[in-house]
Amino acid sequence: MHYGHVTTKIPERERRAPLLAPVDVLVRGVWEVPAAIGGRATGARLERMRRSPQYRDGSFHNAVPASVMPAGNGKDIGRELLRNRGTRRPSHAIPIVRPTAADFAAPALDGLRLTWLGHATALVELEGRRLLLDPMWSERCSPSALIGPRRLHPAPLPLTELPPLDAVVISHDHYDHLDMTTIRRLAALQPGVPFVVPLGVGAHLERWSVPPSRIIELDWDESTSVAGVSLTATAARHFSGRLRQDNSTLWASWVIAGRDRRVFYTGDSGFFGDYAAIGAAHGPFDATLVQIGAYSPYWPDIHMTPEEGVATHVAVGGSVMIPVHWCTFTLALHTWAEPVERLTLEAAARGVSLAVPRPGQILDVDALPAGDPWWRAVA
Repeated sequence: MHYGHVTTKIPERERRAPLLAPVDVLVRGVWEVPAAIGGRATGARLERMRRSPQYRDGSFHNAVPASVMPAGNGKDIGRELLRNRGTRRPSHAIPIVRPTAADFAAPALDGLRLTWLGHATALVELEGRRLLLDPMWSERCSPSALIGPRRLHPAPLPLTELPPLDAVVISHDHYDHLDMTTIRRLAALQPGVPFVVPLGVGAHLERWSVPPSRIIELDWDESTSVAGVSLTATAARHFSGRLRQDNSTLWASWVIAGRDRRVFYTGDSGFFGDYAAIGAAHGPFDATLVQIGAYSPYWPDIHMTPEEGVATHVAVGGSVMIPVHWCTFTLALHTWAEPVERLTLEAAARGVSLAVPRPGQILDVDALPAGDPWWRAVA
């Protein structure tokens, strides 16, 4: 099937091939782990963090308390890990769409296009500007290239083929959203492009040689303007930490607002009551990018179920809902396709307009393609 670009099924041997040369994998897997863990806030950055209403007793806190420790005993989780292991991965190659340079040649000055590039990575083209959310191109979401959750499909677009960006936006510092190798390459490939991040995350970027002049750090309800697009950090219910769960940096959802078009991105979050307030203050939204995967009754406070994702979309005043944070990595105990199947049922029950793209598929929000349950042939 074609959507104006190339749709490709990746052969198993290619899908499993490492994205880095063996020597590069070994170097990153062993020697670069300390750097991948990131930096710690000091000086003026730390002083600013301490002034945040979200910061007390040496760490950031949720507006609604959230437990990050699994609920239940280890034996329960162990049994779940051993059960239905095969269904947590697709049984066939995930079909991806490979955008071409022509697809990105001239974004419409009054339009809105969204390209989901796998997991939580998305390219937002809004009124002629381009913003990249939570870029993740590495083979594993881990401080090491040798261990950790591995991709279930390749990135649909090489980093070198990304169009010129106006900003890179980060939701929080977990490895599946903030990847050192990707950030370093982006900083070199897109010189001058700013990185807009929650408080404290700039310390990681500086550790990775991103100049401080290119880092914009925001607290919840703070905004910045980049190339005429307003970016506002809004609340989320999650946690942070790259070496341990220490909440040493802030996490956020994001409001992306142009002259006429608006997008809301949840980042990672458990469901909580502030979404209605976000919608009242910043909505309605032409589209929402909503986390629907990696949920579990063992950690109910920090990731939403698909049903909660639909409730979030409704609460903020979204028009079209696009699910993210599923498909690319196995990060929970549910089966691979369960999030999108549950989402489809809930969206239909609540009359929500839903678009589920293949990784790499460009969606024009004003001219959505007919629904295609492509994942059923894969699962």
